[in-house]
Amino acid sequence: MNGLLWCLIGFVVCALLVWAKTRFTSFRAQDSADYDGPLRFDIRQALAGPMLCEGVIYGPTGRVASRFCAQMEGAWDGNKGTLREFFRYDSGSTQDREWRLEVAGDGSIRAEADDLVGTGLGQQRGDAVRLHYRIRLMPDAGGHVLDVTDWMYLAPNGVIVNRSQFRKFGIKVGELVATMRPKGVE
Repeated sequence: MNGLLWCLIGFVVCALLVWAKTRFTSFRAQDSADYDGPLRFDIRQALAGPMLCEGVIYGPTGRVASRFCAQMEGAWDGNKGTLREFFRYDSGSTQDREWRLEVAGDGSIRAEADDLVGTGLGQQRGDAVRLHYRIRLMPDAGGHVLDVTDWMYLAPNGVIVNRSQFRKFGIKVGELVATMRPKGVE
């Protein structure tokens, strides 16, 4: 019985350590308040006009599962905008998407797209934007519904660095790293 008790205590300690690591030192530990400061990343400006994007998608093992290039076009009318995306993947497949975005006076963001389940919610603060949403993958990618957290960071030259994590049942199943930049910016 004494050995079983020590095993149980060890399990609880390990679970608490994993929880603490996830909560305080990982990608998921970020909060919009971490980037408080003057708003320099206003998506109405940063995601306007023609843009280019390159990125990679990592699978659950951390290996590159796919690479892509995209052309984007952002258009805004006040606080409401659309971001059209035209993806070309290394497999030769293509995908066209359109985000419908709305920014409130406090910097909060509402996002909709045809492949989202429900409405995405986010916040822009300082040099960063966070967006949470649920996405239904294309049928050729399994059609799964994943929980997504996007973090976008504005670089001094106007390039946006995007890091996203995809989770199913709380388990990370993929990650995306991409850059988005206005056409003409190298």
